[in-house]
Amino acid sequence: MTPSKAPESSAAAPLLDLQALVVAVRRRRRLWCSMALLGLLVGAAIAALLPPPPSAVTKVLVAHQADQPNDPGTLIRTDVALLGTTRIADKALLALKSPENPEDFIRDYRGTGLTNNLLQIDVTGASDAQAVARAKALADAFVADHVSRMQEAAAAEAKALLDQRDRTQNDLAQVNKAIGDRSPGSDPKASASIESLFARRAELTSRITDFDQRAAEARTGTPRLVAGTQIVDGPRTVPHSLPKAAGTDAAIGLVLGLVLGLAVAAVGTVVADRPVLRREIAANLGASVIAELRRSSLGPDRLWRRGRTPAARERLAATLARAVRDAAEPVSLLELGCARSASAIALDLAEALTADGPVVIIDGLPGPQLSGRRQKPGGPAVVSGGSAAAVSREECRFGVGSVAPGAAWTDLEYLGTQTVLVVRAGHAGAAWLHTVARQLADLRIPVLGVVLIDPDPRDRTDGTLWDGLHTALRGHHERLARQNDGGTSHAIESVGEDRQRTERPPMPASGVSPALGAPPGRRLGEELRARGSVPDNDQEAR
Repeated sequence: MTPSKAPESSAAAPLLDLQALVVAVRRRRRLWCSMALLGLLVGAAIAALLPPPPSAVTKVLVAHQADQPNDPGTLIRTDVALLGTTRIADKALLALKSPENPEDFIRDYRGTGLTNNLLQIDVTGASDAQAVARAKALADAFVADHVSRMQEAAAAEAKALLDQRDRTQNDLAQVNKAIGDRSPGSDPKASASIESLFARRAELTSRITDFDQRAAEARTGTPRLVAGTQIVDGPRTVPHSLPKAAGTDAAIGLVLGLVLGLAVAAVGTVVADRPVLRREIAANLGASVIAELRRSSLGPDRLWRRGRTPAARERLAATLARAVRDAAEPVSLLELGCARSASAIALDLAEALTADGPVVIIDGLPGPQLSGRRQKPGGPAVVSGGSAAAVSREECRFGVGSVAPGAAWTDLEYLGTQTVLVVRAGHAGAAWLHTVARQLADLRIPVLGVVLIDPDPRDRTDGTLWDGLHTALRGHHERLARQNDGGTSHAIESVGEDRQRTERPPMPASGVSPALGAPPGRRLGEELRARGSVPDNDQEAR
């Protein structure tokens, strides 16, 4: 299989991996669940500690002179705007005999147009009685103002029509006078002039009658508008239910807290850049994921996962035990963000190796996970890193260390010249994973594989590097060590000789270190093939 080129893979990588983002946000469910719960509690507390003031409501039926069935609500919106003027507020305060400022009173009520002719007035007050009195005063003031405006408009229209009628009557009087001054004669021109005056008189008479009729209609329509504008729903208090208000405010707070928590989790995930998928962790470390262990849960799911974790730990211990037995060089376990899990894996591995003889664990962890435990009779011996030289070669030994920030990189090769990384998903950023891979490559410590702790249960990505099979436990690396009838292969001997050398590999012309250009296992395999110690895939197949 031809390995993929680094530039092509990096160019094909998306700017924002939605799958990784969703997984990372789901893993931070404690954050957004806590914020949602906090929003719920804050909403319920606001409803209990800050109850709404006493309020009253009333409804007014408003009749307009220009009502149309297809009115889009312009007239009722005008009424709502007029209700919020100091004119209406001042009239209501006068009826209440209150010295309150109209501008301040306007803030305590509001109008809402329910339909084209129905207006609802909501008023708040210091008490229920005051709220009801304010609502009644406002409704009366609005009805009186609306009626007065309608009457004034009708009176103005009637006056304009009557004035027009009076002017028309003056014209008619002049026409009648002209007709009376004419003497009957036989002149054809005089006859035509008299006929035109008679036609003019008839037209003016008709116009006078029309003006009288329109003025009467204007005066007649006002009582209809006055009677149509009235209070249809008397002022009453608005009942306040504390459980309902608390439930509503709590639901609003829950939604707002959840949205805010998800936003914070998503932004934090993008900024932190902490890989959580198996494929991302394998790509950043340059080693395949060989196993995964779930962290112990405190939720209800621990009831059906109780038997899965021990079985997975036993399988992992058996796999690592085979690797330690067959390895020609010491193997170490290096943790990153999971010291307790690494120490538990080390104890399981030591228990699996106890059947072959005494086992010694070299403790390089910064904490007391191994050194602070009480040693059981017949159990593995735990020695510190400084006492590693005193361990005899006949005893089976392996080291446990850490590659967390602050680790002593130069001491890692004394724990083991091969390593298995125990990494907690989502703990370290991509930059630190690159640092770990670079430091191990500089120390010439190949990574046999990665044990992933606390993976996402819905992660379906493959954590195998198909272009680095010689570094995985199921690959070619260990088989080459046993190809010469159980003896140490030339490849392993050449690697041991290379480790004893003090000079570093030559720097390429580009100035980039070989450790940065390839993962540690891949770089080791390329050097072995270059020396001819490791056959190519075709030769091995033959």
